[in-house]
Amino acid sequence: MRFLVMVKASPESEAPGFQPGAEELAEMAKFNDRLFKEGRIVLAEGLTSSAEGVRVVFEGDAEPKLIDGPFAETKELVAGFWVLNGESLEDVVELMKQAPNPEAKGGVMEIRPIAG
Repeated sequence: MRFLVMVKASPESEAPGFQPGAEELAEMAKFNDRLFKEGRIVLAEGLTSSAEGVRVVFEGDAEPKLIDGPFAETKELVAGFWVLNGESLEDVVELMKQAPNPEAKGGVMEIRPIAG
């Protein structure tokens, strides 16, 4: 099965020009290297802040509305993601408990099975 793991954004990750520190990047690279060697990672990427994004909002039959970032509610935003191979949701949960915390001890990850 494949799973999407979303790392939720924080006010820090949404700040203009934000870059994780060298130590954080090294820890994440080590974790990702392990997952690649185990054949777990399909794709893993960090995202730029929502200031560089746009939302397309559909409302009935009206022309879709475009909303330029940045977006206000950081708790609803995604800062990065993995697409992982796993045996079960529980398997991926246990794996991600081992991840370096990308939001320095206050981060949130959401894990969802990919349909299909």
